[in-house]
Amino acid sequence: MSTTAPYGTWPSPITPGTITTRTVRLSQVRVDGPDTYWVEQRASQSGRQVLLRRDGDGQIGEILPLTPVDELVDVRTRVHEYGGRAYAVDSGIIVVSHAGDGRLYRYDVAHRLRGLVPLTVYGDVRHGDLEIDTARGLVYAVREDHRGDGEPVNTLVAIPLDGSAARDDAPVRTLMSGTDFVSSPTLSPDGEHLAWITWDHPDMPWDNAALHVGDLGADGTVGDQVVIDGGSGHSVAEPRWTEECELVHVSNASGFYNLYRTEGFPRRGTNREGWTSALRTRPLHPADATFTYPAWQLGPHSFDVLDGEHLIASWARDGLWHLGTVRLSNGELEEWNTGWQPMGNVAAAGGRVVMLAGNEMALPSIIEVRRGAVQVLRGSSDVEALSVGVSFAEPVSWPTSGEQTAHGFYYPPTSTAYQGPEGERPPLVVNVHGGPTAFVHAGYDLGIQYWTSRGFGYLDVNYRGSFGYGTAYRHSLAGHWGVADVEDVVHGTRYLIDSGLVDPTRVAVRGVSAGGFTVLGALAACDLFTAATSVCGVADLGLLARTTHKFESRYVLGLTGATSVQDPVLAERSPINHVDRIHAPLLLIQGSEDPVVPAEQATTMYQAVRDRGLPVALKIFYGEGHGFRMATSIRGALEAELSFYCQVWGLDRSEETSKVAVENLGQ
Repeated sequence: MSTTAPYGTWPSPITPGTITTRTVRLSQVRVDGPDTYWVEQRASQSGRQVLLRRDGDGQIGEILPLTPVDELVDVRTRVHEYGGRAYAVDSGIIVVSHAGDGRLYRYDVAHRLRGLVPLTVYGDVRHGDLEIDTARGLVYAVREDHRGDGEPVNTLVAIPLDGSAARDDAPVRTLMSGTDFVSSPTLSPDGEHLAWITWDHPDMPWDNAALHVGDLGADGTVGDQVVIDGGSGHSVAEPRWTEECELVHVSNASGFYNLYRTEGFPRRGTNREGWTSALRTRPLHPADATFTYPAWQLGPHSFDVLDGEHLIASWARDGLWHLGTVRLSNGELEEWNTGWQPMGNVAAAGGRVVMLAGNEMALPSIIEVRRGAVQVLRGSSDVEALSVGVSFAEPVSWPTSGEQTAHGFYYPPTSTAYQGPEGERPPLVVNVHGGPTAFVHAGYDLGIQYWTSRGFGYLDVNYRGSFGYGTAYRHSLAGHWGVADVEDVVHGTRYLIDSGLVDPTRVAVRGVSAGGFTVLGALAACDLFTAATSVCGVADLGLLARTTHKFESRYVLGLTGATSVQDPVLAERSPINHVDRIHAPLLLIQGSEDPVVPAEQATTMYQAVRDRGLPVALKIFYGEGHGFRMATSIRGALEAELSFYCQVWGLDRSEETSKVAVENLGQ
């Protein structure tokens, strides 16, 4: 029997401690023969990222020893600030970026007594997107050099595996320079060619990036090279070589990120003169589907080579992700109905497929698919979903401005022990994802179930500009950031209210980073919301454009249509200049060391709202950057947000002991 209690007040077994101490964040799945590797980010260890291996016998454990100065390895890179692919493994040789000192290290699984061998010097030089060339004794890497004045310099380099560059940087060879950004070095199986991607300001990698292939000499230098695709108003991603040394990549030339195949590369021992003119590129499987992720981080890996005839690929259609094979000869696609939705890297070796995936009742997990059978290799939590009740995602779409349609997922309040009073409607939390070039998955997420299990409805919005719905949908935000995204959030909220699903007097909007900007814009645009939370959110676009890091330094201009950092449109769209229009209570949460959206954005907004006499709260977590890593910060942010809504809406949650101080409440 369920107990009847007001929505928003239900006791829940999903606590902030559940999320911080009983879960890890999984990423960077790779396979090496019978072994499977991945990275776990552990909030309980101050956000340390740990490399784990599951060997062919099923034994799981940390694989890397201590550094030469007795530090635990933190597998992380800060290239582009957002990092990404921070290790590579090939035939038991591992190269890893350690966040503690920023250096690269080599580790040989077969010769453990040698320990970690330093490969690069100390200093403000970052490396990522690693690719090992065992035949030449090199590792190819994206280098981001912060040692000079002005913007850091991004190059593609070759670093000796013997450790000689750890004493003197001279042995590091620059293979490609002269562009603002480079990524994705990918070595052909025969070692004859290297592929990579470049782009320049003011573009982002999903706007206008080019795929190159170069001839590799015996010493690892790049000879003749050719641009395969991209760089002419469209973008490319994820170069990957087949067993036959043909190149597969993703391109959005058709309006969707589809798979393409390039043939005609000369094999080892054949005549390579004039090889670039013999190349032929064709689409593999044209479809209104998206076969990659936005490259915020290095090393997206949404497909892999399964065997000589097939790729194993993941793709999004209408915001939902699928898995299946694509035949290399004719592009025929066959979907695999595994009951799991891909949520990250997909890797293959020896006929087995390993990937990061989730479903309606399971948090993201490392799973292996072999002959149609699914085995969970590693879960991200020990929480049993059914024991606490599961709120299932309901895909929703709604009309928005400009006669367009926006999308999202609605999660109704759900509990195994509680139900709301008859005739009462639940409060609503509207979530706005960051990016804004990003997207939200449908699936089981403790961060969402935290709210639904307490009796809140939850709307996850994929507003215009989101990935996974085609290039036209993503481009519809260009020049209109702060307008179109706000309208989509407002219209989606009204859609749920008009459907009678939620209480119109208790509606909160929340968002992180770019999502926080949309939150602040929504507060200034209408009086629909009665509470709001901005986490690391942007209040002043001009300040952001002047102070943010290199990777995003021109991003704001393209999103708003501004021509320079002095363009008046930045001031017009900045919420800090429209505080007089805000009428809802506001919670601001911020990391003190945020290199992307500096803490000044939050403190300035707090002071302006407080001075107007509006209810406002500010919670700064010291030592945190853009997105929180430490358990105390994650727990504190969740507690503060729940406390804020309870105070603003007068919800009785007597069991909650941690309260955030709200200025001007009750005035």
